[in-house]
Amino acid sequence: MNFDDLPNIDTNLIQTPTNADLFAATHSSHRPRILLLYGSLRERSFSRLAVEEAARLLEAMGAETRVFNPRGLPLADAEDASHPKVQELRELVQWSEGMVWCSPERHGAMTGIMKTQIDWIPLSMGAVRPTQGKTLAVMQVCGGSQSFNAVNQLRVLGRWMRMVTIPNQSSVPKAFMEFDDNDRMKPSAYYDRIVDVMEELVKFTLLVRDRSDYLTDRYSERKESAEELSKRVNQRSI
Repeated sequence: MNFDDLPNIDTNLIQTPTNADLFAATHSSHRPRILLLYGSLRERSFSRLAVEEAARLLEAMGAETRVFNPRGLPLADAEDASHPKVQELRELVQWSEGMVWCSPERHGAMTGIMKTQIDWIPLSMGAVRPTQGKTLAVMQVCGGSQSFNAVNQLRVLGRWMRMVTIPNQSSVPKAFMEFDDNDRMKPSAYYDRIVDVMEELVKFTLLVRDRSDYLTDRYSERKESAEELSKRVNQRSI
């Protein structure tokens, strides 16, 4: 490594990524753990039906799934974080290695139910960042013509939560026409796209989960930690 022309770099903390470091991880043998969130409380919620269809596909592809029911989850900060539904959600987030977020589009945006769930997931819990380095697939259902407003917003939130959001996504227009009387999704190009998205999510989860610590190890945070350590070690006794 030659950092002669980079005077602002702390050469003791910089690391050059290598294949050896990236692929040195021992492979986990358990099934990929995927948490699915949906954004509607309607009795016949199409975002829930889409998530249930996605969960069936994920299970068939070898994943272990959990679907969180948002009914009873309070608005963010309306209750203490010790609220049972908040604790349930956070425990599922910590359990998961990847997630699926599916929201209806309402007034050109994701629903408040969807945003509330994400708002209750903290960026950090003590020394643990519960979403950092985990994979994410985004989906939406539409009451009318196809739109991508909700999935675009979910992508922004996924990036903010430091998640690895996969390239593919699903948007189902006129969702009320895409499910039969048994609440199963009908064969269509929209169904095939959900298959594609879930397949890609499993691939990315297998690729990332054993390497997430390495992938999210940052120079700026190593530098900050080193500076804090130096302050503690060198401070005078009181």
